[in-house]
Amino acid sequence: MSHTAHIPSHRKPRRSASKLAVRAGVAGGVLSTLAMAGTASASPSAEPVAETTLEMPVLNMDLGAEVSSAVTVAAENTRFAAIEGELTAQEESARTGAAAEAKQAKEEAQKKADAEKKAKEEADRKAEAERSSRSSDRSSDRTTLKSASAPQGTGTVSAPATGSAAAIVNFARAQVGKAYVMGGTGPSSFDCSGLVQAAYRQAGISLPRMSQAQSSAGTSVSLNALQPGDILYWGSKGSAYHVAIYVGGGKFVGAQNPSTGIVERNLSYDKPTGAVRVL
Repeated sequence: MSHTAHIPSHRKPRRSASKLAVRAGVAGGVLSTLAMAGTASASPSAEPVAETTLEMPVLNMDLGAEVSSAVTVAAENTRFAAIEGELTAQEESARTGAAAEAKQAKEEAQKKADAEKKAKEEADRKAEAERSSRSSDRSSDRTTLKSASAPQGTGTVSAPATGSAAAIVNFARAQVGKAYVMGGTGPSSFDCSGLVQAAYRQAGISLPRMSQAQSSAGTSVSLNALQPGDILYWGSKGSAYHVAIYVGGGKFVGAQNPSTGIVERNLSYDKPTGAVRVL
């Protein structure tokens, strides 16, 4: 009987590491068998030993294709990871930019609100000063000084105004009924210092524009010694907040406020703080 062994080869479409290990083990077994056969042939034997032909198992391992496939998959994974990282960076940049824009918009809105608040407070302050400086709610004169022939100490004059004083008084009285407008200098509307300045211009006299400076013009006179054309002021001399023109008979003409406009009133309607004489 021949000792020839024949081992058929096996090929599988799917190859794993475990199967490759098994096939390697089979090959090792075959090599061991060959070694033993060689030893047996070297020993004396009564029977001749026939030649043995072995067919080695075919290990069809397409490692190149598998490695190439693995490299391709790894490259794809790397590319996808890079794309995902880039998208994440872009999203983070977009979020950062949006947050910065929102912060800037909030700061600008706050600045605008602060400016509007400040403007409103300033307007309220001016309105309050205007209300406190004038008695606009008085409906009528409370008293009338009695006689144009009374002595100067009563705040009246014994004779009508003449010359420059007459020009000032006549102009002031001609404006009665016109509108009060802050900053107005005529001819259709005036504020208090604008009216006084325009009246004195009729007599060829140039006065400062603001009430503070007008209250310091000329010479101070007592309220008991007034003459037509004298400038009356309310507040401190040099920092007065309102001025008017004394027109005689215990009366003055002034641009009071937006509610009353330009009026002629008795001194008792709103007693002035002091007076100056420029003529």
